Amino acid sequence: MRIAVPNKGRLHEPTVTLLERAGLRIENGADRKLYAETVDPEVTVLFARAADIPEYVADGAAAVGITGLDQERESGTDLDELVDLEFGQCRLVLAAPEDGTISEPEQLAGKTVATEFPRITREYFDEQGIDTDIVEVTGATELTPHVEMADAIVDITSTGTTLAVNRLAIIDEVLQSSVRLFARPDAADDDKVQQLTTAFESVLAADDKRYLMMNVANEDLEAVKDVIPGLGGPTVMDVAGSDDLAVHVVVDEREVFEVINDLKAAGATGILVTEIERLVE
Repeated sequence: MRIAVPNKGRLHEPTVTLLERAGLRIENGADRKLYAETVDPEVTVLFARAADIPEYVADGAAAVGITGLDQERESGTDLDELVDLEFGQCRLVLAAPEDGTISEPEQLAGKTVATEFPRITREYFDEQGIDTDIVEVTGATELTPHVEMADAIVDITSTGTTLAVNRLAIIDEVLQSSVRLFARPDAADDDKVQQLTTAFESVLAADDKRYLMMNVANEDLEAVKDVIPGLGGPTVMDVAGSDDLAVHVVVDEREVFEVINDLKAAGATGILVTEIERLVE
């Protein structure tokens, strides 16, 4: 199985880190290399531009690809979305000069909109029944209204800072995007693809979770159980050579600070908190 992943930019490092956490460490993946092996001899990686990944997958160069929802929608490839990988969040927004007269999408009828995402932009305006002239640009989209190339833009934003610096106000949200795992429809049910999907889901499930281990006297067990905000209840085991019990539980990271004090007050000792790499539910 070949996985297409971003070869550079803000999506590259998080994607490589995710693969490693899922157990697919990349080997021999030097810079500028097109292909790389992983620790699984049945899985290889294809490095490509994020915008090209949907086409690589659709054309069969890779079984699955990791890229933004915005890139897949713009490609028009209609791939199967398997997992939202929950990073690379951004929005595709409609914006116009903040000191201008345009404040509603309807006001752009008969006017010009500049964008690097002409397919998504055309679909957005078509769905609203608004006839606009779409101009495709390949960079510096936010400058086009100020040089009279366009009346408004559709562009990617994460924080809105770039739009604000260029005196552009958001009129509407066109698309919410994040990085997803995509597959060709004929490959989505492949055993190896499903194995990869499960691995990624287990990494995501482990995020913001912590594993708590502690010793508890028999008579304190019920009191400890009462204060544990666990995932499906704690695991309780005998401790060899002792009358105490070993209690293990998974809790949300945000609950650890308070629950530690509650556990101590309930009689737990030897409390150990560790991170979780993967959690298969």
